[in-house]
Amino acid sequence: MLSTLAIANYRSLRSITLPLGRLNLITGANGSGKSNLYRALRLLAETAQGNVVSALAREGGLRTTLWAGPEHISPRMQRGDVPIQGGPRHESLALKLGFAADDFGYAIDFGFPKPSSQSAFSLDPEIKSEAIWAGPFLRLPSVLVDRRGAMARTRDGRNWRIVAEHLNAFESIFTQLADPERASEVLSLRESIRAWRFYDHFRSDVDAPARWAQLGTRTPVLSHDGRDLAAAWQTIREIGDVGSLDAAVQDAFPGAEVAITVDEGRFGLLFSQPGLLRSLSTAELSDGTLRYLLWIAALHTPRPPPLMVLNEPETSLHPDLLPALARLIVQAAKRSQVWVVSHAPRLIEALESVPDCNVIRLEKDFSQTQIVGQRMLDEPAWHWPER
Repeated sequence: MLSTLAIANYRSLRSITLPLGRLNLITGANGSGKSNLYRALRLLAETAQGNVVSALAREGGLRTTLWAGPEHISPRMQRGDVPIQGGPRHESLALKLGFAADDFGYAIDFGFPKPSSQSAFSLDPEIKSEAIWAGPFLRLPSVLVDRRGAMARTRDGRNWRIVAEHLNAFESIFTQLADPERASEVLSLRESIRAWRFYDHFRSDVDAPARWAQLGTRTPVLSHDGRDLAAAWQTIREIGDVGSLDAAVQDAFPGAEVAITVDEGRFGLLFSQPGLLRSLSTAELSDGTLRYLLWIAALHTPRPPPLMVLNEPETSLHPDLLPALARLIVQAAKRSQVWVVSHAPRLIEALESVPDCNVIRLEKDFSQTQIVGQRMLDEPAWHWPER
């Protein structure tokens, strides 16, 4: 389970360190930085997939994603005595992402290549440093893997062992060093991050894949677009918690039933409600009903991930469904660490009433995203690796 998330210089996240729990609710006004926080976490996950530089490029490149304000905002700027302006830089331009977990911590530092670079890819960011450590925050005695530029070393008792001297600057250690003999910690952490799961706005339009029967196989993990809803539902019925699955349907739609059809390998879902003479196919369901069935399938996965991130799960749902959705999320948090990014008052109210829910409210001050009520001494201890 992640205990801390740290981000520096990513869009409005100038410098932020968040304490995390098993169930985390991220909320705040529009424009406060919720989406930036979600996107930063997704970017961090891309380091283990080998696509982090490509993911940065899809966002417009490093120059676009970096904090656009001055290095420091002085008290005089805050009072309005002088305009917001830049000055001589004291630190290198860097985008930094990192987390601490129950077993390992990890951090990565992106920067610009040297101006003398002759490559046609001179706008690609370079990975300047990476580190993996044991414990709640980085300190020299706890560092297990240390990458500086093209060189990487691992802990060997009280000494260091150099395991690579010519690493590619555009690939993380998860791509180049995930070896059970040379760096077992890299392999272990890479597989853990790869198991993180993100769900962001299930499609429910007329052409949405979830509305039509699909060829199906056993599906312990619902796809991100929901195309395998019926197969995932049947998989839960065969190897998952059937009682909890049926209870979730009754909680949201009293008296309703869900049935799965199979025709020459194509799986479909039928939804029955009191008062109707026939069952409805997914093509006939309202956007809200279809999305809620997708959330039931996603949150009842027989293969719970270490981290599940739900971005605005309230989209297209009637407010009366949100307390039931909150109960569904709370149940999922018993098996996985869960992040919920939301601005729906009824969902927020329902989750806030859960005793162990870690509520993180965001606000902007001089365009910098901050945690409401977090003072300097409230921040978890955090140190970035040196270049």
